[in-house]
Amino acid sequence: MSGVCIALLSGALMSIQGVFNTEVTKQTSLWVSSAFVQFTALLVCLTAWLFTDRTSFLLLGNMKQPYMLLAGVIGAFITVTVVKSMADLGPARAAMLIVISQLAVAYVIELFGMFGVEKQPFEWRKLIGLLVSVTGIIVFKW
Repeated sequence: MSGVCIALLSGALMSIQGVFNTEVTKQTSLWVSSAFVQFTALLVCLTAWLFTDRTSFLLLGNMKQPYMLLAGVIGAFITVTVVKSMADLGPARAAMLIVISQLAVAYVIELFGMFGVEKQPFEWRKLIGLLVSVTGIIVFKW
């Protein structure tokens, strides 16, 4: 149950952050806004690290799959693309398309067992659920 609550909180925070970032971008620029978001996120993470676990950053050098460290780079592009999509489409439409994209890509990752994720068998009901979600976006748009 806690996983469900955390996922719902994550979605809500992503939507709020996207709106905030879009407004900051209107008064600055896309890259200034995105850099500020990433910088403040770094400060929060370092502060949390100081008060919680203090695991050594040197462990990052022992990564079995060093390409996984590109997650931070991807995070920067997530910020930029969320801001642009919310500015162009509005928060509701952008969030729906973002979630559908997340769902589709996550399902493909599971189906093929990519990036160390355990491979899952194809299930028609999951594909139908994805298509129902796409249909919901179409209905919402009109």
